[in-house]
Amino acid sequence: MRGHLPRLITLAGPVYAELLSNVLATVVGTFWVAGLGGAAVAAVTLAGTVENLLLGLVLVVASGTSLRLSRALGAADHTSAGQTARAAWRLCALGSVLLSVPGFLLRERLAGAFLDGPAAGLAADYLAIAFPAFALFFGQRVADELWKGAGDTRTPMRIALLSNALLLLLDPLLILGPGPLPALGVPGAALALTASRAVALAVTAVVRRRRRLPAAPAAAPKAGGSPSGGRSAMRRVVAAGAPFGLDFTARMGVGAAQLGLVAAFGVPAVAGYGVGYRVLLIVTMAFYAVRQAAAIEAARLAGAGDGAALRALGRDTARLAGVLGAGAAVLCATLAVPVTALFTDDPAVAGQSVGFLRMVGLYLLPYALVVALGGVHQAAGAGRSLVAAVLVGLTAQLASAAALSGPLGVHGIWAGMTVGAVAQLALLHLLTRGRRTPARAVGGEAEGAPVVAAAE
Repeated sequence: MRGHLPRLITLAGPVYAELLSNVLATVVGTFWVAGLGGAAVAAVTLAGTVENLLLGLVLVVASGTSLRLSRALGAADHTSAGQTARAAWRLCALGSVLLSVPGFLLRERLAGAFLDGPAAGLAADYLAIAFPAFALFFGQRVADELWKGAGDTRTPMRIALLSNALLLLLDPLLILGPGPLPALGVPGAALALTASRAVALAVTAVVRRRRRLPAAPAAAPKAGGSPSGGRSAMRRVVAAGAPFGLDFTARMGVGAAQLGLVAAFGVPAVAGYGVGYRVLLIVTMAFYAVRQAAAIEAARLAGAGDGAALRALGRDTARLAGVLGAGAAVLCATLAVPVTALFTDDPAVAGQSVGFLRMVGLYLLPYALVVALGGVHQAAGAGRSLVAAVLVGLTAQLASAAALSGPLGVHGIWAGMTVGAVAQLALLHLLTRGRRTPARAVGGEAEGAPVVAAAE
């Protein structure tokens, strides 16, 4: 291997393991809740959906933190790195209060807006625990991104593995209450998640004290300058992370709209899509792991003012994403039947899942490229172009899915996903080709250097 590929793989591998462990813990947790009945599953599903919506806002701070920190360290500007770390924690505290307090007070109305009867009550009980504990989730994401911004993706992975292992242990104990333990049901699921996150954040705090990050060297000033300087650092973190947050939120919204289109074809189609989508998560998380790795490395190179290395990174990111996308397409096509059989033995549902997994083979390659290269462009200062490409591409996806679902049935919806991914990639290339981007950014100001084009 040559160029940046070894570094990308070294950074992306632990991120993928972290993401995979999160998905595994969620799936196993759903298994334990499923034994309590449909109302319990609906309640936990709603709570998970609410957290995913809030995650879009958390990602603005988290993603912006790693990018700004990596830029500052690439420029050897430890003062700016320290300001970024302090700004991240201030944003974490502010965001936790602004999201947790209204959420807790409005939990019953929120649950009642989507569910009724026992399911609404169970959802409100879950949210009564989850919203006050939201600061644990926010704080862990910020801490993880501070590690990643300093080039360390292994520590967040280890802490995620610890947290999820603890969650796997606590879920059956608190939900079902074996032996002398009380069966807490749905609130037990919320308590298990809260306890696992609390332990993870406590371990993170201990590790951070023992291993001082480059973001906070002993000689760095602690005051952070004037209040306006602190606010400026907070604005820079938000500006750097906004493209990723908007990207995530837009994809979540389109995913919900697409599910509505699938629902028109009946329960087997929805169930088959659900099975296929869970399989798809396992492979597409590799694309997002590469995205994080590429963003961290691109921010460091941009901070160092190394435009040639930044262009080379873009090419290597495209190569790695292309291999992963093509490999994922082959795996989904060849393993669709046996993998689906692990989830369902209903012939109608299995047929829909297999059809979905085989059709998305055309979608995975362009999707891998646009996701992974998005990290390079976001870190290199082309965030607006990235957001524009994503929004236009997702609009094209929904429009084509709706149009093609008439003559092609549910397969037209899967074809629409490919149309949207190709549109995103093509527009991203057009918007960033030949663009000049900040090569050295300290305090948001920079000199210019060419940014890598999406298909260079």
